[in-house]
Formats: sequence, C-alpha cells, structure tokens
Amino acid sequence: MKRVTGIGGIFFKARDPAALAAWYRDHLGLEVAGWNGAIFSWGGEGSEPGMTLWSPFAADTTYMAPGTASFMVNFRVADLDALLAALRSEGCHVLEDTQSSEQGKFGWVIDPEGNKVELWEPPAGQ
Repeated sequence: MKRVTGIGGIFFKARDPAALAAWYRDHLGLEVAGWNGAIFSWGGEGSEPGMTLWSPFAADTTYMAPGTASFMVNFRVADLDALLAALRSEGCHVLEDTQSSEQGKFGWVIDPEGNKVELWEPPAGQ
C-alpha cells in the first residue's frame, strides 16, 4: 500500500499570523491569500497535479492539540482509511476523529515525540 505521497501543508503557530504572512509576502514574495496562507501548486508533464499549503495559525490555536509542538506537517496520502487502519494495527497513536469535506478527507496520528501529524487524502484531481 502506498502511504505518504507528498507534503500537503506546513502549519505553524505565530504571535501575529497576519503580520507574519505580510512579512513573507513582502520579503520572500509569497502570494499570501486573505486567510494569511499561501498555496504552492505543483505538477506538470508526467506528474500529478497538486498543491502544498503554507499557513501561520494563531499562537493560541488548539488545532494542533494534543500535539505538543508549535507546528504541524500535513502529508498527502493515497488512501486515508487504509493508512489509518495500518497505523492502528502497528500500534500507533491514531486519533479517532476524522473529517471529510470538499477539501478531502483528514485524519491524525501522534508521532513518538508528541507531534500531531495530519494525513490528508485530497479529492480526485487535486
């Protein structure tokens, strides 16, 4: 079974997400959207289309809980349900909650150092 297929996003806590996003826009040229994040599209001849998100979150966000780090990596996966089942059978700390939306399917696992890792199965064609 294919597991991770790429990086879907990099998320991290910031004291002032809007100001930090503006700094990255002004000094590094990121095309920051109204939600204070940027989308890096990729793909091309011989490669599947996709994207990687970059997004600062408010310092007091609980989105990364119960992880203990100030960041979270989102990995693209081919089959979320199969991967979560495999991780459970391997004794990993898989969070029970999963989510589905027009953006795809999401699940989470906690790594051995307490970092919350987001697993994302994008909708077809993304």
